Order: sequence, then structure tokens, then C-alpha cells
Amino acid sequence: MKTDILIVGSGCSGLYAVLNLPDELDIMLITKSDFESSDSFLAQGGMCTLKDPSDYDSFFEDTLKAGHYENDQKSVEIMIKSSPDVVKDLVKYGVSFTRDENGDFVYTREGAHAHHRILFHEDITGKEITSHLLNAVKKLKNVRMYEYTTLLDIFCDGSKCCGGIIRWPDGREEQVEADYVILATGGIGGTYKHSTNFKHLTGDGVEIARCHNIELKNLDYVQIHPTTLYSDNKEERSFLISESVRGEGAKLYNNSKERFTEELLPRDILTGNIRKEMKREGSEHVWLSMKTIDPEQLKEHFPNIVEHCKEHGYNVPDEMIPVVPAQHYFMGGIKVNLQSKTSMDQLYAIGETACNGVHGRNRLASNSLLESMVFAKRAAKEMTAEFDKTKTKSFDNVDFTPYEDKKKLEKEYKQLIRDEIDKENAKMNDKEKQEN
Repeated sequence: MKTDILIVGSGCSGLYAVLNLPDELDIMLITKSDFESSDSFLAQGGMCTLKDPSDYDSFFEDTLKAGHYENDQKSVEIMIKSSPDVVKDLVKYGVSFTRDENGDFVYTREGAHAHHRILFHEDITGKEITSHLLNAVKKLKNVRMYEYTTLLDIFCDGSKCCGGIIRWPDGREEQVEADYVILATGGIGGTYKHSTNFKHLTGDGVEIARCHNIELKNLDYVQIHPTTLYSDNKEERSFLISESVRGEGAKLYNNSKERFTEELLPRDILTGNIRKEMKREGSEHVWLSMKTIDPEQLKEHFPNIVEHCKEHGYNVPDEMIPVVPAQHYFMGGIKVNLQSKTSMDQLYAIGETACNGVHGRNRLASNSLLESMVFAKRAAKEMTAEFDKTKTKSFDNVDFTPYEDKKKLEKEYKQLIRDEIDKENAKMNDKEKQEN
């Protein structure tokens, strides 16, 4: 099989890349599960934007401060300055951000933000954005789309990526020759026991890159979200209680019903404070109260959170809900440049599987959707400009024997990425001990 561009992943980055590529190119988009089962659909809080030039310095500083000043500053600059164009594109595709009675955007605020600069649609912003992008892609005649189709590996000609090896839903393996490959395979939450991510997101793209000696970066930069709904069911995906809830005034309490921390601290610091309090009390969770939020505003802004809490027996805002930290986001990944190109020619990485340094050590809330789309567009523009100079030769059939044992391969990829993360964490701990 041959295509011009193979895109792996159906989240907002993969879809937005498609929409920024010329319609005369043959594009093949595959996804490991169904099209809606990407973490982009799960994003609740919203998407940051530069609402006014006067907010640039503050937005920039908030992003760097949250990232412990380990951010790539040029990446941050590009993300912020590109945000108004992304918003215009999304509105064009039908995305309905919340507006006031005059038709102007309403902005919310989350932890570590100095100002209200986050666009939102109720508490399902990710679904609102990604579903409209998906619908737009489905209308394109030059795009072939396949669900339940897994990337097993890439194949190369020297330093050039020439395509991928995929497994179809019926179990068949096939090689797909491509002039460009874009990895938009998402995060690593499926390798954790407690995560807000879909279970099938197990860092496949990162592990495939590692096997081909493609540069990786900051594999130990894993973000834990401070507030997910506590559940006795350990197999259940952790349900996120959006940062916006605390941004609108919700308060945290220990089991003695005492406040113990500032609610709008950066995620990693707040997570640490919650864990300290849980350890001190010997408890499995702390409590979140939404009584400080106007009930009508709560129902209007967070209807899905309210309904989910109700389904689990909690009547908010009258009752507090139990919350606990859980793995949420991966700031590391495949190292890319400002155009999302990896260290291998003709191979790009975008979204959560890529690391362009924009987030630093800890991601600022609601920067993920924005960053994913900004750098997806840059990848698409560079591939478009370079396409006529790039041609992949035909290859003999690949030996599929190493990929035949599906369960073994999945287990290996899942374990190897966690081993790499643990290795990087051990290095960091040793370094900190030496410095102290």
C-alpha cells in the first residue's frame, strides 16, 4: 500500500494536521481504537489563547513559571502568538466557545494563571473542538480513515522514514509506504494504574522511536493531575475534576474538613501538598467543595462533572466530593524542532507524543490543546513546502514475523516505555541527592 502522508492518531493534533495539508495529497489516517477514543475528547477545562496583546508577557511568564523555567522559550513564543489564528480556524470549523449576551468570548481561569484567558465550551471543550475537526476531516475526499488499526513499527531507508507497518482490525499486517509519517499517538497513561487517559494510550510512538534511535527528550516529565474523583474501582479510568472548577472558586479540605492548601497552585506543587496531607492523615483522598460556586453557574459551566458526580452518589454543590491525584499528561516524548520534525528525515511527531519543550517540567493548565494544534499546523506547512523534493522508493515486502504475537508486542512496548521513565527518574533522583 502507498500513500503520500501517513498520520497515526485521531486526536486534535492529527486531525488539525490533515486540515492544513493540501487536498491534492493522498492522506491515510489510522487510529488504534475508534476515532472518538483520544484524550483530546476528554479535555475539560478549555484552551488558552492570547485574548489581548497586553496579556502576552503574563501568559508567557505563567507558562514558564509552571514549567519551572525549563521551557523552550521560542516554542512558548510561537504557541502564544499563533493562538489567535488557531481560534479563528476552530470557529470556522464550527467550534462553539462560550460567549456572553453581546456575543463576545467568555474566558475562565485555572491554576497558575494570573488572568482569565481560557476559552471553553461547558466542561467538554476537548470534545467540542475535536468532534468538529473530525467532522471536517471526514468530508475530505483525499483522506482515507481507518479505526482499530495499529502502527506496529516504521521502516527506513538509511536516515529517512519511508512508511509504517500496521495491523488491520482483522489481524493482518501490512506495510504502508509513505513520503512522510506523522506520529500523533498520544500519551502514556495506559502504562499507569491510575490515569485520566484512555487505557490503550501506552506510548507506542515513543517506544517505536526509541527502537530506531530517534532522539527522545525528558521522558521523566510526567504530570499528575491534583483532582480526580476518587473511586474504589481501581480498573476504572480516573475521572478528571477540571482545574476550572478550582479556578471558579472550589476549595480543598482534609478529612477533618479543614483547608490545607492554596487551590490555584501549579499542578505539581498542589499534587505534592495533597499527597502530603493524605500521608499525614493516613487517608486515600481529600475533599473538594463547590459550595462557593453559584449553583446556576456550576450547572451551566460544568454540567458533565455535576452529572458524573451525581451518578457516583454525590449531590454537588451541597455535598463535597472525594478527590485524589492521578497521572494526567506527558511533557516528554519524541524530541522535535519548531516544525515538529524528529531527528529522522521525513518523520514528524505532534501532540502529546512529541516534546518541543513548550511545557518544560510541568504543563500550564489548558495549554495542551493549543500547543498540539499550533505545532501540528507547522508540521503540515513544512511538509507541504518540501513535498516535491521528497519521494520514497518502493520497498520489498517486510518480514512480519516479529509482529505476529500481538499480546507479547503490546506488553513489551508498555513495559519498555515505563522502564525508560523509571530509568530517567532514577537519574534525576541521584542528581538531586548529589546536589543536596
